Amino acid sequence: MKLSNRTKKLILLSLVVVTAFTLSGCSVPTDANNQIVQIYPETTFSEIMSSENWFSAIFVWPLSQLINWATPKLGVAGGIAVVTILVNAVLAAVTLKSTIATQQMQLLQPELNKITKKYEGKTDDASRMKQANEMQALYKKYNVNPGGMLLTTFIQFPVIIAMYQAVQRSSAVKSASFLGLSLETTPWNGMKEGQWLYLAIFIFMGVCQVMSMQLPQILAKKKAEKEAALHHRKPEDTANKQSKMMMMYMTAMILIFGLMWPTAMSIYWSIYSLVNIAKTLIVQKIIDDKKQKGEIAA
Repeated sequence: MKLSNRTKKLILLSLVVVTAFTLSGCSVPTDANNQIVQIYPETTFSEIMSSENWFSAIFVWPLSQLINWATPKLGVAGGIAVVTILVNAVLAAVTLKSTIATQQMQLLQPELNKITKKYEGKTDDASRMKQANEMQALYKKYNVNPGGMLLTTFIQFPVIIAMYQAVQRSSAVKSASFLGLSLETTPWNGMKEGQWLYLAIFIFMGVCQVMSMQLPQILAKKKAEKEAALHHRKPEDTANKQSKMMMMYMTAMILIFGLMWPTAMSIYWSIYSLVNIAKTLIVQKIIDDKKQKGEIAA
């Protein structure tokens, strides 16, 4: 499909933003002994800004301090859960429109697949133009702006990186334990020591991750089956091969990381995945309500 100039600019902007945040925020600061620099309740914003960088000061420091404040009151899992839910609630409020558009795209996949199959193998300019026009008409019918979906990525990516660092750098997490386990130990090392509760946490994280990734596809498949039953026909495939491959790679990557990062991160990622599941269901409810009111096409 031929991209409009606006879409090309948005994609270019997204690459610039993601690259900037990656370069500035992905590396967790360590001291001379190669230990992660902790953020304590008494650590100030000015100290982080002067000794590290703007990303750590603006994003990581406040999240670490929220975890430091909540953990003594709620326990380490409760503290991480509260901060994760709070952060995602703020993100959801800011990116609700683009999140709805993203989920709508999953539901539109069968119709997009039809258009793609219709012009498969046709590389002439006229066919490409017709394909692009049909896709644009479909987006307009369902009030979906593919370019607008990039906003979710713009905002979520740095926050995910910040939470990743905040969980590791919070002094309250470092000194806490969960079910008698050290949260600094990686699941891999814990399993090698014969502490199989680490395996249970890793498996739980993996199940939550898979459910989080698969839920939009499941909802889209159910919609396709419902539509097919109404018209007495076979349901269309709701997922394209690229999406399936991307989900497989992402899940495999998270599982590999999950073996090697501190167990505190496994707890965080489990909670993060559960929050995403809840968010997907809430957004689907909003989409269904809008359809009933006629605000978007059914």
